[in-house]
Amino acid sequence: MKLEKKNKIPLYSQLVDILVSEMELMKPGDKLPSERQLCRLYDLSRTTVRQAISELELNGYIERIHGKGTFVATRDSKKHNLSDYYSFTEQMKSIGKNPKTTVLEFHIERSNKFVSDKLKIKEGDKVIRFIRIREADETPMMLETTFIPYNDFSKITKDTLNELPLYDIFEQRYNRKIAHVEEDFSASLVGKEESSYLKVSQGVPCLRIRRLSYDNKGKIIEYTISFARGDQFAYKVSYNS
Repeated sequence: MKLEKKNKIPLYSQLVDILVSEMELMKPGDKLPSERQLCRLYDLSRTTVRQAISELELNGYIERIHGKGTFVATRDSKKHNLSDYYSFTEQMKSIGKNPKTTVLEFHIERSNKFVSDKLKIKEGDKVIRFIRIREADETPMMLETTFIPYNDFSKITKDTLNELPLYDIFEQRYNRKIAHVEEDFSASLVGKEESSYLKVSQGVPCLRIRRLSYDNKGKIIEYTISFARGDQFAYKVSYNS
């Protein structure tokens, strides 16, 4: 795979696809080139490379160890698949806390292969990507990065997200009720960027949650990666025999 600088897909997003493809031939613990090496190798700015590395770390593909470098992460395919409907807003209200969501970033961009595979859309199709901080009683609880297909929800704006919870937008404005959710959970550590938003120290334990949400027709309409503070969240799972 090669970078195409005239492509409508952002350069950082193209680099994510390239590195994911290369890591499929590598083993957990293998070291990746440094940011400086990647800049030279692909003729990219440091900002672009860092954005790609951040997305790979967000999705659990790599681990960054201070002073040592960036390494291919161990990916556990034996995650429990949880299909309980979950709403942060409703959950916080149910335990008597006041929820608040702030949209930190909002972008409309072309999807790379990784995101398009998750949402089951064509590579290069537009997606809406936004980052939100979720709080309860003014305490930061979760940092979320969400992708939704633009063609299905083109009228959603940053202001819309500030007015209503996302799932209420789906249901009330698009008649797309969430019918099924798949989540996988993994232990992680809070990175430098996440620590400033979650107001915890870098390197403290957290929970990384990756969620795919399906509507009542079985179509994926949301892909979200969340970092939940380990001192604020506990997930309880029960199974019937």
